[in-house]
Amino acid sequence: MRATLETLAVAVLVGLAQFALRAVGVVGALALSTPLSVAPWTLVTGVYAHASVGHLIANAVALLLVGPLVERRTTRLRFHAFVVTTGAIAGTAQVTLGGLLGPPTAVLGLSGAVFALGGYLLAGNVASATLFDRLRLSVRAQLALFGLAALALTAMTAAPGVALIAHA
Repeated sequence: MRATLETLAVAVLVGLAQFALRAVGVVGALALSTPLSVAPWTLVTGVYAHASVGHLIANAVALLLVGPLVERRTTRLRFHAFVVTTGAIAGTAQVTLGGLLGPPTAVLGLSGAVFALGGYLLAGNVASATLFDRLRLSVRAQLALFGLAALALTAMTAAPGVALIAHA
């Protein structure tokens, strides 16, 4: 639970920094947006920054559900590296691919990393391995099932302003 709580602490600290920046008229400095080369630090800060307290709470609840379960299977360093890396990849996918489909937008939040933690939990646990062994599903069929699960979860969280590409 330690790495999960540390992740939430970083998100709260980044949120406080956002609040302070907003107070002096600087908005969006921690959000990931294109072109990525203009503010490369946002690859990391965008993972921990959130649009509102409600956004942070929603991601915190989801992280508290999956984070401790993943922590049992890895080290603190790997957990944090996984969160930052998958969050940055999800955010980058959202701003680049989303920009091809519509107007460019900025991305904030832990949800891409939380979805990746959930995917790791689904794909990397003994129960899933046992189930797939018993069902004798091909690798292709397993990938299709995981893809369908990702699409279903993405559809369930769909709402205006939600980074759907990052959730998939």
